[in-house]
Amino acid sequence: MSLAHSVTTETDEGQTRTVQIGPKNPARMSKSPFPPGENLTPAVDYSRMRRIIAEDLDWTLAIVPCLSNLCLQIIIRNFEENPIFEELTPIQRDFVQKGLSTALPLNLTANLVSDGVYWKRCCEERWDLCEISHYGHSWKRMFFERHMENIIELFIPDLTEKEKVLEMVPLCKNYIKRLDIAQLLPPIREPEREEEEFGSELLSKREDEGPCMDHFDFKILLSKLKNLEELHLVYRVKQCGMNFERQMFEMTDRDCESLAKALKSCKTLKLLRLYDSHIEDKKCCQLVKHLLDHPSLRELDFSYNLIGDKGARALAKLLNQSKLETLNMCGNEIRDQGAKAIAHALSKNSTLSSLNLRLNRLEDEGGQAIGKALMNNNTLLHLHLGGNQVEGQTAIALAKVIAQSKALKSINLSCNNLGVDGGKALEEAMSCNTIVTECDIRLTDIDEQSASFINQVVWTNESSEKKRHAPWSHGPEVPHQPKATPCGVKRD
Repeated sequence: MSLAHSVTTETDEGQTRTVQIGPKNPARMSKSPFPPGENLTPAVDYSRMRRIIAEDLDWTLAIVPCLSNLCLQIIIRNFEENPIFEELTPIQRDFVQKGLSTALPLNLTANLVSDGVYWKRCCEERWDLCEISHYGHSWKRMFFERHMENIIELFIPDLTEKEKVLEMVPLCKNYIKRLDIAQLLPPIREPEREEEEFGSELLSKREDEGPCMDHFDFKILLSKLKNLEELHLVYRVKQCGMNFERQMFEMTDRDCESLAKALKSCKTLKLLRLYDSHIEDKKCCQLVKHLLDHPSLRELDFSYNLIGDKGARALAKLLNQSKLETLNMCGNEIRDQGAKAIAHALSKNSTLSSLNLRLNRLEDEGGQAIGKALMNNNTLLHLHLGGNQVEGQTAIALAKVIAQSKALKSINLSCNNLGVDGGKALEEAMSCNTIVTECDIRLTDIDEQSASFINQVVWTNESSEKKRHAPWSHGPEVPHQPKATPCGVKRD
């Protein structure tokens, strides 16, 4: 028996048309919807006909949102008027963080929304490069550190309100551990006065004597950041273009006084890097004066400034009265007298492990003083004297240190004129040394045979060091270029 049925209808033109209804596959219907043998015509009561509704094959009960998610959506939409977060479970908090607007005011989210997806979205929407490993794997810390850095770098004295900085302190003080300030803007000078400066020397003198704070005053901030451990700071203006002025790239006396007091009040600071800011002896002495009794400072970097012998003597005093572990004085103007002061401090110091005096002017007298001082020092691990115009006598003094020291692991004497005698002394000292794993003697005019021997000893020491720290490794050793290879010397 056929399960399909037909309905005869009349068209507008008076013609009749038969329409078949019902499934074509008899297996899908076990009973006809119409009485058997009944002849259907347009006059038939259609209320007796079966209505067929198409089924949505994609519909499933799973697409119906659960009530808890609907409630969370309401919380997200009304978060600014009624912030609910602490009462939620961890899973519910993650759901809310994914939906919250990143435009919400910081005074609402800073101390309420915990570290997670929300702060990741805030960072990635604002900055192209977001390397979370540089911020202790914390998105919230990254956001507030970079946000405060941007505020300081764009702060214009006498124009930007200090409240803009101060209002951020309660929101971010618990999350900032490092500040890396890449520029500090000076106040805006009026063009009229700037033009008069070229025509009047008297006006120029008055401007120099006038009360003017050139850059951001750190006293208003550092003492309030209770978790700050690192401060990287440079006095300069990025991308100044044709508006270049020398004052844009140096700190004033008032800047130095303000920063020195701020550093003293920041008791948690462990690392201070103040580089390329035209700091000379007077400013260096003032900064060191306020750092003498600092309880936590361990690393100091004054590289690429104008510090000479007076500043070096101040730093030597700091070495005697602090617990510094790293001192970087690269690219200054320290000569033999300053080197002697530092050497005297080294002979008594028991905390410093790294000293960088590269690109100064120690010459042989200063270099020998450093070498003699290290005979009484058992803590210095890394010494850099590259580019200091030292000669053979310094190499001979340092050779004695290498022969007997049980602490010194790396030494850099590159770009000095050590000569053949200096090379022979270093070669003899390295023959009985088993701990030096880096010895840079590039561009020192030493004999090729001596250089080759030193290279081999350094390579051997380094391999032994790796084995001591990785006793579980039994694979074949990987050939490795030693760090002591001088320019122009090839290994066999």
